[in-house]
Formats: sequence, structure tokens, C-alpha cells
Amino acid sequence: MRNILKPIATIIAALTLVASFAFPSFAEHAQMVMAGDIKIENAWTRATPNGAKAGGAFLMVTNTGGEADRLIAASSEVAAKVEIHEMSMKDGVMKMQQLEDGLALPAGETVELKPGGFHIMMMGLNKTIAEGDMVRISLEFEKAGTVDVMFAAAPLGAPSMDHSNN
Repeated sequence: MRNILKPIATIIAALTLVASFAFPSFAEHAQMVMAGDIKIENAWTRATPNGAKAGGAFLMVTNTGGEADRLIAASSEVAAKVEIHEMSMKDGVMKMQQLEDGLALPAGETVELKPGGFHIMMMGLNKTIAEGDMVRISLEFEKAGTVDVMFAAAPLGAPSMDHSNN
């Protein structure tokens, strides 16, 4: 019996190693991107149901510089239109609206775009976003310029994405 278990354990260990390369975790897709003094981290989106026309994208933006900047626009090949939005509660009702002047990024501060708050809204999706997909979104900053960022797709309805390497 012992002679049979050792080869099985070796096969399982080998398959686990192969699977870790074939199916990397979302954490391994997490990237840090710089655009001038703007540091972008933990970019993620959610998988969308078949036929969905909209989806959200989320990230952490840190202005490491001494001057304020602003996220003023975004675009992606997966959507006809991409806007910067804010969700807020007013009189007990959740309201979502586009930030017409973009998102302020004060000098030396971090702004989190997350579900239920500031976020990037992809509208007119031309494809379903599947869990594990990487979605490219171009972010345009008033001073730092434009940068392409890859957003990893978490499961449908995910409240957040774990970007730790645990």
C-alpha cells in the first residue's frame, strides 16, 4: 500500500505545480502602473452575465506628486463608452452619476475606486467579460497623461478582489 501512495503523492504534487502555472491567481495579474506621479494598483473588474450591457472597474490610485491631478477620461475596446462614476446615498436612495469634471486626485493621497463608491463604468459592452479575462482600459489623467491598465476579471458579483499573494 505504501508503495502505491508515494507515486500518487508525486503525481498530485506535479499536477498542482502544473496547475499553478496554467491557472495563475488574480493576485499574480495585479500590477502596479505609473503615469507620471500617478501610481495605479489593484485594478480589477467583474465577470458579466451573458448579454450584459455594462460593467464596473475598480482600482487604487495614488498621487505621489506634489500637485493635484485628475482622472478625466477612460476608454476600452470592450465598451462603446467608458465613464468615471460615483455612487452615493441620497434620501435613502442609491444614486449613480458621471463625474463630469473627472475624479480629483489630491497630492500625496490615495483614492480607491470600489463597488458602491467611485468606479469606472463600461457601457455598451461588446463582449461578455468572463472570470479570469484581462480587460485593457486606457486611463487619461489631466497632468500625468494616458496609460493602459489591465484589469483582471473577478467572479460575477464579487464584492472585491484579493490582490495579496497569499
